[in-house]
Amino acid sequence: MKVLAAMSGGVDSAVAAARAVDAGHEVVGVHLALSRMPGTLRTGSRGCCTIEDSSDAWRACEKLGIPFYVWDFSERFKADVVDDFISEYSQGRTPNPCMRCNEKIKFEALLDKAIALGFDAVATGHYAKIVERHDGSRELHRAATWTKDQSYVLGVLTEEQLAHCYFPLGETPSKDLVRAEAAERGLEVAQKPDSHDICFIPDGDTRGWLAEQIDMQRGPIVDAEGNHIGEHEGSQAYTVGQRRGLKLGRPAPDGKPRFVLEIRPKENTVVAGPKELLEIDRITGIRLSWAGRPVPEAEAGQWFSIELQIRAHADPVPARARVQPDEQAGQRLVVELDEPLAGVAPGQTAVMYQDTRVLGQATIDTARSKHYTPQQAPTAA
Repeated sequence: MKVLAAMSGGVDSAVAAARAVDAGHEVVGVHLALSRMPGTLRTGSRGCCTIEDSSDAWRACEKLGIPFYVWDFSERFKADVVDDFISEYSQGRTPNPCMRCNEKIKFEALLDKAIALGFDAVATGHYAKIVERHDGSRELHRAATWTKDQSYVLGVLTEEQLAHCYFPLGETPSKDLVRAEAAERGLEVAQKPDSHDICFIPDGDTRGWLAEQIDMQRGPIVDAEGNHIGEHEGSQAYTVGQRRGLKLGRPAPDGKPRFVLEIRPKENTVVAGPKELLEIDRITGIRLSWAGRPVPEAEAGQWFSIELQIRAHADPVPARARVQPDEQAGQRLVVELDEPLAGVAPGQTAVMYQDTRVLGQATIDTARSKHYTPQQAPTAA
């Protein structure tokens, strides 16, 4: 194949590119320049896609003997990821920018350009597997090792996109083996630390960064019964399930910690209460997509069994789901959980699994607690 290797500047993407070369493919490396914000360009930034990362990607390609390019997707990244992040928080939701980046940048903008230039596939360093069935259809599956599995953040991929994706690390048992392989190949990134934090907020201070982007106003913190229990400096800086930063000044009557139960941006109000009120038993989702062909029960509007995962490193929980028509969203995913989940926030991504297979995903719109029902309005698609 003619393969475009997406080179982040880290060890995973470098080894993925190396394996693509070993497999006999014609490989070209490309690094995506995603941000022009000063904090993400300095040396030592904790996010990804910095100048350091670009240099590391170039050196890896030099070692592998493959061409290297830098593609500037910064305008698209700002519109589809950064501006979306700000918009979601301003409306009281908790977005996942890495999911949106995979959806809009790495596996939409990048893949579309790669195909237009004649490439057969885009290779990345993600730990996940693509399984091709006897009928030619493709499915996304978890990686061979659960601890390194990254299929959650790829849940936004469609069957058409999976046909042009290549994940050489999917069968690798551990990151240590990848680092050892990189060292054997003489790749300088062999011991490079993994990136963490949101790439466009490299110092990790999400609340401080949001305060510079959104007009924050002081407002009330109330309990589940509506009683005034404190003040906040901007409801948009909070997320459901948050404990720290409430600064209520006095304990709850029962002496237990209080958590954010709900954000009401129109009222500029934060609702806080005991942890048990965070236990969610029903979720609805919008922006539904399938990572391969939908299960027959979904197309028939029937209930089907799944395991639901709402965070990249969370354990999946058993549930049942169905798809129903919705005038605003087109389709709405309804999930009823066998076991309650705590701290589920509108805006998060719910990824559906059956065994190791990723069925698809939806953006959480509403979350109902057994003991507390937020005053949430359905979100337009």
